[in-house]
Amino acid sequence: MKVFLGGTCNESTWRRRIIPLLEAEFFNPVVDDWTPDRMAEELRQREECDVCLYVITPKMTGVYSIAEVIDDSNKRPEKTVFVRLRDDDDEKFTDGQWKSLGAVAQMVERNGGRAFDSLKSAATHLSHCCRPECSKEQQ
Repeated sequence: MKVFLGGTCNESTWRRRIIPLLEAEFFNPVVDDWTPDRMAEELRQREECDVCLYVITPKMTGVYSIAEVIDDSNKRPEKTVFVRLRDDDDEKFTDGQWKSLGAVAQMVERNGGRAFDSLKSAATHLSHCCRPECSKEQQ
């Protein structure tokens, strides 16, 4: 299994924290030099990875990752996983932002994807339910 690690950048540490919890290969799209070739590789990996994991934290400054997770939950719901983290170091979502992200999580789930509020619960789900040999019924 290979996991696409999409979502918040901006020096968020969520990728470093979840990688040891994954029992899988992964693709990290974060690079120092964002070139057209890197953008093309990210799109290819989103298509080819077994799971597209999107983690949104308060360090988020753009909204493209929200569009990506909704797009994937519509096109590839069986492999879309969304995580919203209330805190990221000393930054925290406001109550209004948290509620809005809860609505995004509900939309992802209505589309057939999965949503979580912690890295540990998402990693547990990935290790138990997203193996190629697992059927949809086990999820």
